[in-house]
Amino acid sequence: MPKENPNREIAQLLGEIGEYLEMQRVPFKPRAYIKAAEEIASLAEGLDRIYEKEGLKGLRNVPAVGMGIAQKIEEFLKTGRIREHVELKKRTPVNLAALTAVEGLGPQNVKRLYEELGIRDLAGLEKAARAGRIRKLAGFGPRSEERILAGIEFLKRSGGRRLLSFALGEARGIEEHLRSMPEVSRLAVAGSLRRRRETIGDIDILVVSRHPRAVMENFVSMSKVVRVQAHGRTKSSVKLASGLDVDLRVVPETSYGSALNYFTGSKDHNVSLRELAMSKGMKLNEYGLFRGRRQVAGRTEEDLYRALGLAYVEPEMRENAGEIELAKKDKLPSLVGYKDIEGDLQIQTDWTDGQASIEAMAKAAMAKGLKYIAITDHTQRLKMTRGLDEKRLLKQMAEIDRVNRRLGGKIRILKGSECDILKDGSLDLPDKALGKLEVVGVSVHSYFNLSREEQTERLLRAMRNPNADIVFHPTGRVIERRPAYELDMAKLIRGARETGTVLEVDAYPDRLDLKDEHIRECVRAGVKLAVDSDAHHPAHLDYLEYGVSQARRGWAERKDVINAWPVEKMLSFLKNGRARR
Repeated sequence: MPKENPNREIAQLLGEIGEYLEMQRVPFKPRAYIKAAEEIASLAEGLDRIYEKEGLKGLRNVPAVGMGIAQKIEEFLKTGRIREHVELKKRTPVNLAALTAVEGLGPQNVKRLYEELGIRDLAGLEKAARAGRIRKLAGFGPRSEERILAGIEFLKRSGGRRLLSFALGEARGIEEHLRSMPEVSRLAVAGSLRRRRETIGDIDILVVSRHPRAVMENFVSMSKVVRVQAHGRTKSSVKLASGLDVDLRVVPETSYGSALNYFTGSKDHNVSLRELAMSKGMKLNEYGLFRGRRQVAGRTEEDLYRALGLAYVEPEMRENAGEIELAKKDKLPSLVGYKDIEGDLQIQTDWTDGQASIEAMAKAAMAKGLKYIAITDHTQRLKMTRGLDEKRLLKQMAEIDRVNRRLGGKIRILKGSECDILKDGSLDLPDKALGKLEVVGVSVHSYFNLSREEQTERLLRAMRNPNADIVFHPTGRVIERRPAYELDMAKLIRGARETGTVLEVDAYPDRLDLKDEHIRECVRAGVKLAVDSDAHHPAHLDYLEYGVSQARRGWAERKDVINAWPVEKMLSFLKNGRARR
């Protein structure tokens, strides 16, 4: 059996090095380590395999990994440890990954809690918080203690699942492997992955084959498998080196559609379908739709829905949220397609915390088939990203003009900004500067713990600014790491409608912000959306797919997503565009 994929351990060690360096107030380096850790954690391919194939050069091609970090990865792959991490941990022997996963606890606070209260791990933290010891420390207080306990509860609820992007990468590798077998005639990935849930517990794959034994032997013998948990003639289960569990089932051709429907779910959607079948004098299960002993449908999902008197329901909609009622009336939305996106309206470059030039990002977008992008680097308040002040913004605008001329109209690069929303809801750059841009995104990067009323009013004030076109990652959540800040979403969506502000669906794998339920509310309210990659590297442009998945789960159509429109139509819709007409 192969060794387990080392990415998770390497990502943890590099992230901890960054946090230990932050404890020591070392400038710049902590962010580089943390950024590299985030990128490595989302890779499906093992760093050990990349190193075997391409050595240090291959490691350096991983986003955010420079030579120094590549050498530390090489050290781990050769020795099983990183010497710098060992030395840093000796100075502050705490479970850093667990403690900093608690919302609001940064490395500096972890260091203080260790030095003043001897707290080393999550259990010690919870015990101290429940005993009221943390509130006695200068700079903490009762409210901080309450937030720590809330953060611990959040971690307890959210463990054990993996990001959609990671699971999808693993599933596609297995899918490609199995499809290459002549014994496999049909194959589909089912489960929550097919519905594109934002986090995935395991992977379900269905195949049709006349030679199931050969398929099962091949499946359990894959190089990614570290443990075979079950091995049968028509069903096998394995654990991958990445830690994910995968179930493979061989189903009959005549039952393929009904099995795919059954194992795709959701459970509530399936229950409603079975109840509908019963109301029509039929029985529905994973083997087919039956009237008595006669199979009425089951070869394809389309036939199954048709036989039940329903229009076909796309997998992303199957959550029993009203889709069956619409399917009865043939009034389901025509969901935005994965190839419908024409432009990307949130792109960071090496002018701030991105890793490639304006031209390199534009060329990468061209290669993906995009027709336009907006350069939206951070603004001056975010000093750790070298955020742009008005003077540097003007220089960047001139550079965008030069790159547009060099590319000769093959793609249009729009002048934009990710302008920070200050605590009081004002913006980080003056209106005079923002008014010169084509796309202004505004976003929150601080004061996450304001009250629900304060945070909502903060965003509403920003949205009332006539230059604020789009609110980027509107709720600020980081999946399984940081909950959304407190917001009155109904009020925010009403404010977006009243001010003509677009709300973003941020496609970055650990954001997927907005949530699907909020997207549905936007669609109902007539609030327009932008699906953006939030790319900081050319490879991140692939993330658009996850944003489209999220938009589809929120029932968004092409008409709801402004960057699925031609550039001139999109620009004319924005506040700035309307002002220029």
